[in-house]
Amino acid sequence: MKRFYCTKGFDQITNLKKIRNIGISAHIDAGKTTTTERMLYYAGLIDHMGEVHDGNTFTDYMEQERERGHIDFTMEVEQTLNVLDGVVVILDGSAGVEAQTLTVWRQADRYNIPRIIYANKMDRPDSDIGMCCDSIKKKLEVPPILLQLPYHQNGRLVGILDVLTSQLIQYGHGEEKKVVEVKLTESNHPELFSQVQEALHKIIDTLTDFDDELANKVINLESYDDIIADDLVKALQSVTNERRAVPVVLGSSYKNVGVQSLMDSVIHYLPSPLSTIKVFSHFKEHFCGRAFKVIHDKQKGPLVFLRVYNGSIKKGQKIYSIQRDVPEQVGRVYVAYADDFKEVEVVSNGNIAVVSGLKYIMSGDLLTNTLTSYEKAKKSLLDTIQKSENTDNLFGISFKVPEPVFFCSIEAPSMATQTALDKALLELQREDPSLRVTYNSETGQTELAGMGELHLDIIRDRILKEYKIEADLGPLQISYREAPISNVRESLKIETKIGNIKHSVSATMSLIPVPDKNDTGDVLKFDKTSENASNLAGIYPRHMSAIRQGIKVGLMQGPKISCRVINANLMLHWFEVGRGTSDTVITASITQLVQKLLKESDMRILEPIMMVEIVSPSEHLSSILADLSQRRAQIRNVDLRGTSKIISSYVPLSELLGYATDIRTISSGTATFATEFHEYHAMSLMEEENAIRRVRGF
Repeated sequence: MKRFYCTKGFDQITNLKKIRNIGISAHIDAGKTTTTERMLYYAGLIDHMGEVHDGNTFTDYMEQERERGHIDFTMEVEQTLNVLDGVVVILDGSAGVEAQTLTVWRQADRYNIPRIIYANKMDRPDSDIGMCCDSIKKKLEVPPILLQLPYHQNGRLVGILDVLTSQLIQYGHGEEKKVVEVKLTESNHPELFSQVQEALHKIIDTLTDFDDELANKVINLESYDDIIADDLVKALQSVTNERRAVPVVLGSSYKNVGVQSLMDSVIHYLPSPLSTIKVFSHFKEHFCGRAFKVIHDKQKGPLVFLRVYNGSIKKGQKIYSIQRDVPEQVGRVYVAYADDFKEVEVVSNGNIAVVSGLKYIMSGDLLTNTLTSYEKAKKSLLDTIQKSENTDNLFGISFKVPEPVFFCSIEAPSMATQTALDKALLELQREDPSLRVTYNSETGQTELAGMGELHLDIIRDRILKEYKIEADLGPLQISYREAPISNVRESLKIETKIGNIKHSVSATMSLIPVPDKNDTGDVLKFDKTSENASNLAGIYPRHMSAIRQGIKVGLMQGPKISCRVINANLMLHWFEVGRGTSDTVITASITQLVQKLLKESDMRILEPIMMVEIVSPSEHLSSILADLSQRRAQIRNVDLRGTSKIISSYVPLSELLGYATDIRTISSGTATFATEFHEYHAMSLMEEENAIRRVRGF
């Protein structure tokens, strides 16, 4: 097996086989930053290794990251995953798969990204690679293939046993980069050799279940002993890329053990862009890329990070955003090194570029030269796929921004700073599409909506420290939903005169409850009875767009607490429009009809339910369970991990306000917890009345 090295001073790699665009994901404190720091150092990109506890790591350059340590917003993770070729998932070797490990694993599943697992912190006395593999199999539901074993001397982790090459690998101390590899033999290292051979046979057994080529080779050779490492690497590449099993390696990044071997595994088992950008080859000679991050630099202005899928991007180039439907012109082109940017003339296929001068492009946008370029690529792709497949899904432009679960009002400290605050919110919203900024016409206030308490807290912190505005944030409120219970049918006829033009709209619609719909698919349905179908077939596309917009606006506010309506379909039975009637009048009429339907229907309020996982010492278990019972929690299970108890539960979000402080008090600071949105669920009548009082204030 060949080891690959990289040196300082390159701008970009043009040989796609040598590129790996990877992400590193993990639960809180599993060692993402420390591992990344070691990888950059051993790759030759930085001269010295920083430490998290010293606040001098290369990648933790945001002030909030150094102060708080954990900024892991779902939206930013999702957008980044969308441009990766592979992911390294890091586990704490003493904890195995944890709550946020499951979250990032499911996120990677959505984008079909190949993964390898790195069991970190194997120097800890309570680390257990067997337990880690069991938790991978049980919780992630994927077969683990353990490629390395820990090597201890006098109770200390001093190296690893590489199973595929039958080598003992030991690493230099401190900032030494040397790696010592000793071949294990039955005569010189009988005990270690026996362990490695047993592990090797397990690897081959697992791989033959998934790789027919290797299985046939084993049958023909009639022995495991004649299978060479290259055969196993090839099989591992196949099962990893097809996500049928996951390679597992190990080490201790803080102790500088195993990181170089992890980097080798990235090269050997995770795919290059050649394997992941085939769909974008339909752009042929045209540029194609995806924006996945936007930041605002004080000197350079807005900077857009993008992955180049096809062709190249250069200074002054004209590009087109498919989602925004706008052309833009590239200013300067940079290559990023954390918060440092080096200007270059061009960035080629497979690489990551940072571009200035773009005014409208946002995270998630697919970019090409022109709309014509996209239409040609779409047509080329359609010729090669099944008719049932969606080209938008294949090109990755149908991503839906998750709905925020918290909101609060925000006010400038004075009229003199209002314009500056509006500018700050506009920039922050462009950087983070999961942050919603809206104006509430009833209260006359600007409202922020986000993914959690920490999310909005950091937005306020950034406004203060980056924009020097002491904005006032109102109390956090829950983002409830409303849903209809009963079917209702109503008609509406509008006749009005604006200037000299008469406008008339007549429509009949039904509101139909859809249990647990969760807003998937089209909410607009059409009456297919013969008489009504002929009427609806004559609706112009322009008018249909106005109808859809009217429905969208109408469902934004329910009649009980003015929250968005979900779990509902609207059936259009009849539609007539007078000659010269504007689209605006059509949209307003349909919105009025939808609001009329909602007021006539019985409605219920839905609240967000969170999945909560708490890790606590056993002595605090009863106190935590008692506290959860008062928070309307549904306990799923209580597991044992080492000496800690793992409590999994579903808890209404409204019961978790300030829970970080409460759990520290209950457990004397020893318990930790993680949350993830689960679903919207109907409330009892009593809780619904409480929610109405919280929202209305009376």
